Amino acid sequence: MLLRVVTVLVGFVNASVLGNFHWRNAEGATMAASDKPIKEKLSTATEDLNVHSSAYTADVEFDNLCQKLGVCGNVKDEALKLWDSVSQAPTTIPESEIRSKFCGVCIFVAATELDARTFTFSDFQKCVDVSVSLFNDLLTMMDMTIITISTKVNNVVTRLLKKYDLLLALYNNFKRTSEKIFMDSSLEQMRSEQDASLFIRGTWITFLLVKGKVLQMEDDLVISLQLLICVLEHFIKLTPPVLLNEPYKTVVIELTTSVSHRTSRRSQNRNARISKATETDTRVLETLCKENECNLEEVININSTSVLPILDSLGILTSLEDSKGEDLSKQYEELYLKTKDFDARLFLDNDKTVLPVKMEWSELERTPRKSNSQEKNVLIPPQTPVRAAMDVIQQLKMTLHSASDRPSETLISYFNNCTVNPTEDIIKRVEYLGNVFKEKFAEALGMECAEIGYQRFNLAKRLYFRVMESMLKSEEKRLSVQNFSKLLNIDTFHTSLLGCSVEVVMATYGSSGSILQTGTTHAETNLSFPWILHIFKLKAFDFYKVIESFIKVEPCLTREMVKHLEGCEHRIMESLAWQTDSPIFELIKQSREQEGQTEQPEPTSSFSLPLQHSHTAADLYLSPVRSPRKQGPVAVRVNSTPCAENQAVATVQALHPPKQQKSTSLSLFFKKVYRLAYLRLNALCSLLLPGNTELEQVIWTLFQYTLQNEYELMKDRHLDQIMMCAMYGICKVKNIDLRFKTIVTFYKDLPNTSQETFKHVLIRDGKYDSIIVFYNQVFMQKLKTNILQYASPRPPTLSPIPHIPQSPYKFPSSPMRVPGGNNIYISPMRSPYKPSEGPLSPTKMTPRSKILVSIGETFGAPEKFLKINQMVSSSERLLKRGGETSNPPKPLKRLRFDMDGQDEADGSKPIPGDLKFMHHKLVEMTSLRTRMQEQKQKDGSGTPVKEEN
Repeated sequence: MLLRVVTVLVGFVNASVLGNFHWRNAEGATMAASDKPIKEKLSTATEDLNVHSSAYTADVEFDNLCQKLGVCGNVKDEALKLWDSVSQAPTTIPESEIRSKFCGVCIFVAATELDARTFTFSDFQKCVDVSVSLFNDLLTMMDMTIITISTKVNNVVTRLLKKYDLLLALYNNFKRTSEKIFMDSSLEQMRSEQDASLFIRGTWITFLLVKGKVLQMEDDLVISLQLLICVLEHFIKLTPPVLLNEPYKTVVIELTTSVSHRTSRRSQNRNARISKATETDTRVLETLCKENECNLEEVININSTSVLPILDSLGILTSLEDSKGEDLSKQYEELYLKTKDFDARLFLDNDKTVLPVKMEWSELERTPRKSNSQEKNVLIPPQTPVRAAMDVIQQLKMTLHSASDRPSETLISYFNNCTVNPTEDIIKRVEYLGNVFKEKFAEALGMECAEIGYQRFNLAKRLYFRVMESMLKSEEKRLSVQNFSKLLNIDTFHTSLLGCSVEVVMATYGSSGSILQTGTTHAETNLSFPWILHIFKLKAFDFYKVIESFIKVEPCLTREMVKHLEGCEHRIMESLAWQTDSPIFELIKQSREQEGQTEQPEPTSSFSLPLQHSHTAADLYLSPVRSPRKQGPVAVRVNSTPCAENQAVATVQALHPPKQQKSTSLSLFFKKVYRLAYLRLNALCSLLLPGNTELEQVIWTLFQYTLQNEYELMKDRHLDQIMMCAMYGICKVKNIDLRFKTIVTFYKDLPNTSQETFKHVLIRDGKYDSIIVFYNQVFMQKLKTNILQYASPRPPTLSPIPHIPQSPYKFPSSPMRVPGGNNIYISPMRSPYKPSEGPLSPTKMTPRSKILVSIGETFGAPEKFLKINQMVSSSERLLKRGGETSNPPKPLKRLRFDMDGQDEADGSKPIPGDLKFMHHKLVEMTSLRTRMQEQKQKDGSGTPVKEEN
């Protein structure tokens, strides 16, 4: 009997390890029928053996992975702890194959955390058999299961994902471009013994080498694209003409012929002459730049200063041989092993570890379908990440094309009207900050990129002077004054305005960060906001003052850029303005110390009032300096002396000193902070406490009280940290079971959040810990009495809910709907498309934009105008009704525009000035439509009536 039991147990272990033994545990899994008697007698033993056998299987897999990746010691121990935590988590982890991948992710996390990664990311991928996207999904799943992924690991993974997305976009762009340049492989082999694949492979690997040598920060899409174009141009000139398509073939033939004639007498210097001739000929560069919408001047500059010297050092300036190709590959491998990221050569082999999800990429590059057969002749380029980024940059350059990098005559006249002329200081300041920017830009990206930094700052200078002029014109119109001496002599105003201009340019060039999908939030680069604050030594609160006015006076900002600046404003209100050295604390102190003043920076009584956005940057920078309150009349004798008059006035002011007014900038800041705080709380409550508006208002009351009376808790902390503590504290006293782990889990689902917010909270004296420790040691100790009041029979009075307005930033390009049941929108007129602007792109035209009519210009094709006409009036239905009654259809009496849910042009309210022209023209269009319908009925032909020029 004992032998029987032992035999069965051994069979159980073997079957369990192999994964084909079916058993029933306490949760009710299936079991083979023949083994039921054994389970009845040895149920406890079998369950224990199953646990040990599963652990044994996991240990074997874990050990094998560690051995393949060369991991041992502390890394192995730390990875095993992670794996134990993951495997014991409540979330069910899939069996078999996925479990081994989770083991691999634990090893990667542990090695990265301990700075002991002995393997490259590509080695890890091949060993664990995981793609980039699957690796990111597994890591995200781990992070959602247990809060163990540190900021350090997140930063490393984010950098990897951004680099992968960048190279994926560039390689697909390179692949499409190569198909246009090089002949089809079947035709190559028929016409030549040489193979274009040698040149294609050499181009990509050389680009990877050049990029690694030039760029320290590897996620700059624009500079990377320019480097790729330079390398591609060089290899095109080295390629035999028989392997090239037009127009590259003709250019290379002409270059080869020209050089051979000039070097026939001195063949010993032929290579040098070929190199010089190919360097000076820019026809290939021009074609490639036009194809990729790159600035030719910038590409020529980076080619001469960075790319050609590197190509010369690699020994491929004049020719490419098989041995050179192998040598290039070895040099790149050294670079790749040094960085320990992924091997970008794998793109050339279509390796599955670097292939994206097919559906995602096909959807990304798909050309929009044509709406009907009449639109066959219009070709729209595919919207790829590279093209989208270049379109945004091109739009900014077109906007600033006519702007100057020096003060205009209008600005100079404003400067001359000042009591103290600021011209000299402005020029010196711009020059100094330009040198600072150029130096810091080169430090971040590489010294070879210093000139590129100068070019980008030059764009920012143009925007700076352009916006300053618009601001002063707006202030002159508002105040009817021309002397802005106080404002124009404030250093922080100019530094903030220039900093905001630089941020717009940098965000435009860095727009690939939002276009390239990394799957992470707050995936920032080294040059992301608030980088500009650091290099300009600018306080976030001062920078905040200029943002709203900047957006309002610059109408050409894209919707995405307005959202970016609004996001910068939110980050300032959330945390950046609350840093220890921020001027906001001194302003609050001064506000509270004013004699006889009991008001807070922003009283709760104003919450229900709409937020006024009439303040300008001038108001905020001059605040709280204002003209003194008017005093009562002072009785002075007629024959009194000026000295006596001054003494009398001084006496009155001493007896009745003017009340110091509140800081406008501080008051507006707190209004915005309160509204942002409530929006964040409302979003979190909708996830955790849906429908419980009463409890939400109680939490808001504690939240608002803390910001108003215990604002010191915000010093070097984040607004959301106070929000989560307020939520936890109120739920605690209200006997609602809501744990911090649940709060932070749902908090991560909110937009623009970071794990750093709840993992790295200041406790005191430079010590940081989790949000739970902060609540116990700091928040509760400070607010314990106040929190307990909400559990008493007489709780504190609830704070009113702030009035939440729409965004103050209007988008001039946003279409407005024309009511009446038709899907018709109108928007301000844009400049017409010109062939000189290059090929059409998705930002310039969409499939449906081919039936747009621009009021005030030639209507174009009559059929397109009639199509809009029919949509506005539903002409077919009206004509049918008119035929039955023998009466012409009546024209629309009015056109009404939906603005904020109200009809503002229905006769009850005046039409805004910027809509009067469009309204007038649309009325004319309606009248024209009516006349056309009448003409159709008279003709009786039923054929469309064409619009006459």
